[in-house]
Amino acid sequence: MTTARTKLTVIGAGSVGVSVAYAALIRGSAAEVALYDIATAKVDAEVLDLAHGTQFTSAAVSGGSDLSVVDGSDVVVVTAGAKQQPGQTRMELASTNARLLESLLPQLVERAPDAVFLMVTNPADVMTVVAQRVTGLPPHRVFGSGTVLDTSRLRWRLAHRARVSTASVHADIVGEHGDTEFPLWSNATIGSVPILDWPADEPFTAEELDRIAIEVRDAAYTVIQGKGATNLAIGVSCARIAEAVLRDERAVLPVSTVLGGEYGIEGIALSVPSVVGAAGAVPLGETPMDERELGLLRASADAIRTAVDALS
Repeated sequence: MTTARTKLTVIGAGSVGVSVAYAALIRGSAAEVALYDIATAKVDAEVLDLAHGTQFTSAAVSGGSDLSVVDGSDVVVVTAGAKQQPGQTRMELASTNARLLESLLPQLVERAPDAVFLMVTNPADVMTVVAQRVTGLPPHRVFGSGTVLDTSRLRWRLAHRARVSTASVHADIVGEHGDTEFPLWSNATIGSVPILDWPADEPFTAEELDRIAIEVRDAAYTVIQGKGATNLAIGVSCARIAEAVLRDERAVLPVSTVLGGEYGIEGIALSVPSVVGAAGAVPLGETPMDERELGLLRASADAIRTAVDALS
């Protein structure tokens, strides 16, 4: 339950946007959940469907195809854009979705000048750089959903393997939300036990952890192949990130921020553990990494930079 009057607006009434709105509604992420899309009939139907369930929730629902929907938003979650097709990488979406955001974002900022903007449109890291440049907002106020979902996938997989609660697994995916992401195995633990020291009757091996990392990295492709899109888990993940902002939790989450020299990376958005609160997201210093991991992070940054430069 929220104690303050808060408004969360989702841009885009596709499968991801509707999942974000639905998750926020049933979790009580905000006092008001709004949904905007240019497709009038679609967005009106989705808003009506959500509103019909509000007897059982604590939030109000609004929305439509007029940009006034965005007015007064505290958090704006941007999901609008072409979706990833089977066999298509996130990076291949970049040019199409960048053009859309260049047109849309100035209008959103005009309507909600004090909002924090959460970018979900893929490729999310590239689009976060585009969004920060287009809006001119400080980097902490325009950040991407990053590897929060990827990290959830990793923790679920490790918990299943170790037969423990997911909440007891402490491990992060960092870097690109995509093909160059990787786990920080050097500081991953289950409870307080380093992952490679997990009890001897069922130890993890480096080879097994490599296989798990690949499985997690490719999880989205598996879901897309089977059902056409990933939407439910990203919906819950974005609602969780929005809550950290709306409640000023100062939660540490691996969201994607435009870095300003951390880890030797400048002007590129990728995921590292960051403090998320009312002001937005701020990278948490420099998380300890071994030399291999630091090299992987910089390689991930190079891949994102190449995609950003290709848009110029």
